[in-house]
Amino acid sequence: MMANDEDRLHAIRRRIRDLPTTPGLYFFKGHAEKVLYIGKAKNLRSRVASYFQQAADLAASRGPKIAEMVAKVEAVDFIETKSEVDAVLQEARLIKDIRPPYNTDLVDDKTFPYLEITTSDDFPGVYITRKPRPKGSRLFGPFTGARDLRQVIVVLQKIFRFRTCNLKISDADEKRRFFRPCILFSIKQCTAPCAARIEKSEYRKTVIGDLVKFLRSKRSTILRQLRKQMADASAALRYEKAAICRDRIRLIENLDRRGTPDEHVQPEAFAVDPAEALLQLRELLGRTNPVRIIEGIDIACIGGAEAVGSLVKFIDGRPFKSGYRRFRIKTVKRIDDYAMIAEVVRRRYKYALRGEELWPDLVLIDGGLGHLHAAQAAFNDMIADNLLTQKAAASTDKPQNAPTGLRNALPNLSIASIAKKQEDIFLPGSSKPLKLPANAPARKLLQYVRDEAHRFAQHYHHILRDKKMLSKKG
Repeated sequence: MMANDEDRLHAIRRRIRDLPTTPGLYFFKGHAEKVLYIGKAKNLRSRVASYFQQAADLAASRGPKIAEMVAKVEAVDFIETKSEVDAVLQEARLIKDIRPPYNTDLVDDKTFPYLEITTSDDFPGVYITRKPRPKGSRLFGPFTGARDLRQVIVVLQKIFRFRTCNLKISDADEKRRFFRPCILFSIKQCTAPCAARIEKSEYRKTVIGDLVKFLRSKRSTILRQLRKQMADASAALRYEKAAICRDRIRLIENLDRRGTPDEHVQPEAFAVDPAEALLQLRELLGRTNPVRIIEGIDIACIGGAEAVGSLVKFIDGRPFKSGYRRFRIKTVKRIDDYAMIAEVVRRRYKYALRGEELWPDLVLIDGGLGHLHAAQAAFNDMIADNLLTQKAAASTDKPQNAPTGLRNALPNLSIASIAKKQEDIFLPGSSKPLKLPANAPARKLLQYVRDEAHRFAQHYHHILRDKKMLSKKG
């Protein structure tokens, strides 16, 4: 082993001694602070140390890919989390955002499941879903395990007797009283609102209301009853019943293995159907060509420190994670969103202006009219500068020396911005916002792009800014 490699490993092992023994995430970083791998651990120090044991043969025990990665690690960092559950959910989100080269799982758009209660229905149903309704429901989760969640739903249905069917049940439908309920009513696992066996007010209060209270509480009463039943069954040598009670206790306790919709955001779970949205967007922008590539830009700046610009890319209405970029703001030393947006625009699209990259069809800015004007001015300045360069090149009587792509410097590009709260959409040439209905497909798609750009900037910035782990892209 070479001396410099020994020094590298010695420094890493010394760093590992400072790691806590609590749950959290660990980050293996290579050259220029590039994150190579993100992992979760119940015990950070023990887990990370297992990669760097002197006598360990990683190639044999974990495979050549892991051995190759460890050979590139120059530094180790970590984030403590409140629990193992929080580590699981944060790991999934950060892997999707950063896309480290040695993480092969969790990089797709698969999401963790939610428990959804359709509160806008007359008789709300209870479902497990990875694609919640856009509105009109109450969500619990995301949960870290779908199998346990499916099993606990069966247990809870025996207690609260809610419906899990997909029937459309209206309280005003008088014909319901002639409907024959399914077997779940006969075995007392459903109150049969489909057959008018329970009033709307009673169902919402005693079935759904009690279920929501149970999910929000510590569930101590039910767990105490189950533990007593298990103890009684065990004392009576009824071990099969005791095992059933034990399994139910475990399932109910696992309800706490979940995050919250606001803290553990999964934007992939709320994506809109893009076809209609893109068609409507094309009409709103007055474009002759289809809108296929959309890039969204946002700025994250906490107290003026470590300002970061984010850029997300959508192709055909869906996130294209490989096209996401993050830019450390370099030229703006004060809190000035407009100047920061201009810097990101210049740095991102200088390559497209040279003909080295494709232009998007739409650039969407997170902000109001002023943010839109800042982006417009940056594009205009870039094009004006390049036209001057083109003229200078032409004056040499050697057109072949003109920079590639400058003859077609004006792209077929649309620009827009969308402001939060009122969800106003601003387009060039008008100071009045475009107001679309809340259910308009184009508005939903623009909100998705804007929210994804905002989340991509803010999430990474908040979690890692104190660790100095911002990637050096851009």
